[in-house]
Amino acid sequence: MKYSILPNLSRDGAKELTEKICIKLNELGAECVLPVQYNELFKNVSFAENEDEAVKQSDAVIAVGGDATIIHVAKRAVTFGKPVLGINSGRLAFMAGLEDHELDLLKCLITGEYNLDRRLILKARIFNGEKELSCDYCINDVYVSSDSGPRMEGINVYLGDKLVDSYLCDGILVATPTGSTAYSLSAGGSVVDPELESILLTPVCSHSLFNRPIIFRPDSVVTIKSYSDKPLRVSLDGQDFMIIEPGCKAVVERAESKAEFIRIKNDNFIDILSTKLAHRKELK
Repeated sequence: MKYSILPNLSRDGAKELTEKICIKLNELGAECVLPVQYNELFKNVSFAENEDEAVKQSDAVIAVGGDATIIHVAKRAVTFGKPVLGINSGRLAFMAGLEDHELDLLKCLITGEYNLDRRLILKARIFNGEKELSCDYCINDVYVSSDSGPRMEGINVYLGDKLVDSYLCDGILVATPTGSTAYSLSAGGSVVDPELESILLTPVCSHSLFNRPIIFRPDSVVTIKSYSDKPLRVSLDGQDFMIIEPGCKAVVERAESKAEFIRIKNDNFIDILSTKLAHRKELK
């Protein structure tokens, strides 16, 4: 078995944790491959010319870091149809399958004693009329906001060709169930079990008494337009940006592929909620 290891070495202790993971997997008879940029930092591992090559060569991918790292790695893994195991070297790491003190459970990767959680992801496209200008994917959420800094913006949201509402707000979140415990939760959105496929719509700081989060069926198509002459910014998982120019629109829907996360432990969604949100690590 071969596993690509993609760490976020800006995290305190991530290098040491990555070394422990590689040693443990080697002891179990598995091969580890890392991007060649780390060739002076790690020994007794193989190297690939970049992250994509490392993922392509592997049977599964191990992300070492927090939620942002796991999302970054999962988006790459989806492209090549590889499952992901997140190992927490961050703070909350809601998406991590193992904590840093649970490396003995890596033996379950070798024996096959794990389950795969297949999660809905979103595809976001920008159109000018019928012409597609850009397309990208996200694990957690699509966030549409003003392109001119923190200010309220007028945003029309449609389900298919039917107007859902005209929002005056800081932004609109379209989230997956996986992303329901991320920005959408902070913005007052519903918490959704990730095994329940759906698409969540959450207005952010809406200037209204009556705007509430809405949960749509998984095959819904959500279209977002500005009702002013100002452009909007589209952020995917808080990282990748696209611009909706005046007269254009963003179309968000379920992607054709799914992200696969390796689940070794038997904790369920409620266990994770209680552990990660109610008893999180002290922030430093």
